[in-house]
Amino acid sequence: MIPKVRSRIALLVETSRSYGREVLMGAAQFARTLNDWSLLHQEMSIDAAMPQWISEFHVKGVIARVDHHNLQTLRALNIPVIDVRCHMTNVQFPQVDTDDRLVAQMAFNHLWERGFRRFAFCGYKHARYSENRLSHFHELVANAGCTLLVHETNAGNELALSRIEESGVYEMDTLADWLQSLPQPTGIFVCNDIRGQQVLNACRVAEIAVPEDVAVIGVDNDDAICQLCDPPLTSVRPNSWEVGYRAAEILHECLHGGSSTRSVEYVPPIGVVDRLSTEVSAVEDREVARVCQFIRQHACDGINVKDVATYARISRRHLERRFREVMNRTLHEEITANQINRVRQLLTETSMTLEQIAPLAGYSHKERLSAVFKRETGMTPGQFRQQFSDD
Repeated sequence: MIPKVRSRIALLVETSRSYGREVLMGAAQFARTLNDWSLLHQEMSIDAAMPQWISEFHVKGVIARVDHHNLQTLRALNIPVIDVRCHMTNVQFPQVDTDDRLVAQMAFNHLWERGFRRFAFCGYKHARYSENRLSHFHELVANAGCTLLVHETNAGNELALSRIEESGVYEMDTLADWLQSLPQPTGIFVCNDIRGQQVLNACRVAEIAVPEDVAVIGVDNDDAICQLCDPPLTSVRPNSWEVGYRAAEILHECLHGGSSTRSVEYVPPIGVVDRLSTEVSAVEDREVARVCQFIRQHACDGINVKDVATYARISRRHLERRFREVMNRTLHEEITANQINRVRQLLTETSMTLEQIAPLAGYSHKERLSAVFKRETGMTPGQFRQQFSDD
């Protein structure tokens, strides 16, 4: 029996971003169901030039991030191409993309549920994904009867996407000035996690408290970028794995006589991954917001209510009454909640013992920490860690 020749499929998708890597994994998963594809890929960025081997290896189909730099070459191949960037219209290829309307809806709902009624958007001009998300977010904010303040970096429409995004690094002072002009508190939706990191860096330059003065939510849930942010960035998680899987399914159909013309297929995002950049209830009382920031920053240093009152420079009785009226909880409860959040983080992200964790959360003895943790969460630290590892 003559062995069946596998179809060579080129994957022109970046490995430099988590979104692209997830797309590749989805496509690879579909390919494993067929056992007759040979996947060709090389490490690349989103704007990388077409690899030379694309025309030498008799490729039968392509899944690509299509843009101006590769469109004509891909058309000239005269083989099925599936576009998973969707940056351009009328490319004459089937397209699969993340549903940006639902992305904006999830971001808006997340901020609204935290009490924000002032909103802002930060993105890039000439980046189609950014402009789409701005349009959808603006509609949601307007329908809620609120006003949207917008800042977009304009580096011109001739640059590659990576250069457009990089330009945001060089306008740090301009971005900081815009952030300082925002009324407080404001919920900011940024077009992606790269922009989110730039915004959070500018907040530090402008000495703006996050999330008390502004809360920031991004898109892509790029874990490396989100964790590099200070504080870590909340982000909408797209289902880019499904984007890759569906693109591979559609390519398979095209290779077997299916239609190569269809409308864009949109894949819903998975949800919001909540991190510290939005872990707040919007507080109009700026003095209480300032106290919340102090507690968040120092709860694990072993502070108590007296320390907070000293910082606020008002009587303890007045502060406790005012804090309870605004936050519907006591100062002591707020300190404890921040300490427990720190313990949760260390239990899930490290293998540290409870004895090692206790002083990092403001406790002198692990026994006291264990008792408070069980009271607040309903389980021991060990049970919590085990549940997380099981998930």
